[in-house]
Amino acid sequence: MIYFEDFAEGDIREFGDITVTHDMIIEYATKYDPQPMHLDEEAGKASILGGLAASGIHTASLMMRMLCDDLLLHAASLGSPGVDELRWEVPVRPGDRLHARRTVKAVRASKSNPRMGIVTLFVEVFNEQGRVMWMEAASMFARKETAA
Repeated sequence: MIYFEDFAEGDIREFGDITVTHDMIIEYATKYDPQPMHLDEEAGKASILGGLAASGIHTASLMMRMLCDDLLLHAASLGSPGVDELRWEVPVRPGDRLHARRTVKAVRASKSNPRMGIVTLFVEVFNEQGRVMWMEAASMFARKETAA
């Protein structure tokens, strides 16, 4: 189990491996973001994206899956008060193989709850060519000495 005390500012960890397929993009878009450029190759080509591309929220969801598998499902995670920044840099396309990197930007004990601490994570998602998105968010974790 990973607790608040296990984080140190500057820690970096690479993780994840998800290959995005055409069917994944269409399925997600059909259910959650049915904009034409996420549903149809020709509509994607006619858009600023230049071809069929995953929804940005789909990419963020894939990042969250990788973060859960790498960290959150093995940690005394207490949730998050929110995302400070989220940016998409290039479209994610069918065939892209995604992985991620998390960097601990800040670690601080909670002022209002001595049983937890707050860790600010900078999470980047990459395909084979480079970075496709990044996010900075605070996450709350239980402290070891108060976990029971």
